[in-house]
Amino acid sequence: MEEELKKKEKVNAEDLKQEIKTEVEENLADNKNLDKDSLNHDKENKKDKKLFKKDTKLLAEIEDLKKKNDELMNKFLYSQAEFANFKKRKEQETANMLKYSNMDIARELLPVVDNFERAIKLDDSNLNDELSKFLDGFKMIYSHLVELLHKFEVEEIDCLNKEFDPNFEQALMTVKAEGVEPGIVVEVLQKGYMLKDKMIRPALVKVSE
Repeated sequence: MEEELKKKEKVNAEDLKQEIKTEVEENLADNKNLDKDSLNHDKENKKDKKLFKKDTKLLAEIEDLKKKNDELMNKFLYSQAEFANFKKRKEQETANMLKYSNMDIARELLPVVDNFERAIKLDDSNLNDELSKFLDGFKMIYSHLVELLHKFEVEEIDCLNKEFDPNFEQALMTVKAEGVEPGIVVEVLQKGYMLKDKMIRPALVKVSE
């Protein structure tokens, strides 16, 4: 009996020892697996951090490129607007040059027209035939000059018996005129002229007080 009991105790001790050994080995294996999982997790974290840093850097570069692109686009649009304005100014200047290209010639012709007008104001009744014929020639030349001025859109400033306008007329004197309101042009001493919508020469006038 005692020997059987001892054998049973020995078997139980061996089984217990084997169970403890197995459990220890399993725990060690689990710990190794945990260590592997932890290591893999750390590696994944490091990889994720690297990817995050890379993505953040790329996003920053993209934002910087967007800003530079916006700046370049704004500069381009500004340059386009400046060029359009420059082109418009040049076109306007060219149009004005063409529009008023005859101004200098017209201005030089006006004194000649003035002299012809003074000559044809002479009284034909006090002239002999030769002078009268000569005056007729003057009148013909004067008519041609006036037609030439009209052709190039040079027109006389119509101001007689109208309200004085300092933009187109220059008052050389004021006079009392019965039945005329103050500020009315009562006499034109020298005609004024316009080339299209631009004044070549102001009219010299007398104005009622």
